Amino acid sequence: MKPTPDLLAFFKGNEDQIQAFAQILKGKGIERGLIGPKEGERIWDRHIANCLPITTLIPNGVRVVDIGSGAGLPGVVIALARPDLKVTLVEPLQRRVDFLNEVVAELNLPIEVIRGRAETVKKQFEIVTARAVAPLEKLIQISWHMIPKGGSLLAIKGESAAAEIIATKLKKSSSSQLHEIKLDNLQLIRVVEIKKGA
Repeated sequence: MKPTPDLLAFFKGNEDQIQAFAQILKGKGIERGLIGPKEGERIWDRHIANCLPITTLIPNGVRVVDIGSGAGLPGVVIALARPDLKVTLVEPLQRRVDFLNEVVAELNLPIEVIRGRAETVKKQFEIVTARAVAPLEKLIQISWHMIPKGGSLLAIKGESAAAEIIATKLKKSSSSQLHEIKLDNLQLIRVVEIKKGA
């Protein structure tokens, strides 16, 4: 699949960079095992388009951390669609960190890459994002210390998102919400938001 004009419209001013990122994922991403070998034809619809709806939930100008960033999904997509945000990627595996640092350098992005587990990161971010990292309860456990009061964890989830919310024990003074987001000509995406109360 090639990117449609509708899809590229989400990356105003960064169209070249998102297309370059897609090519990196198709090449080095597959070569190094960050993307499955059969995913080359599905980079746009399965990976990039899948990350876009989360950008509609993030307030302007805040700090965002993508935990377990892997191939830079959704972190790099967020940074290219929303240049107003300060994006940090956290990834424990060195080979993935090397890949992310190469992407950041090649695309000239103002992104910080931290090697480590989410539990060990000492900074705070208004928004924590995660895609295909862990069950919701585990995500809350490993990221809660990073979220200031009023901040949120945004997790991209599949069809079982509602059931996962029901099965998750929330922290005191936090609330959950399931966002079902359908952007123009893109598939429906579910994002679970866990908001930290005052």
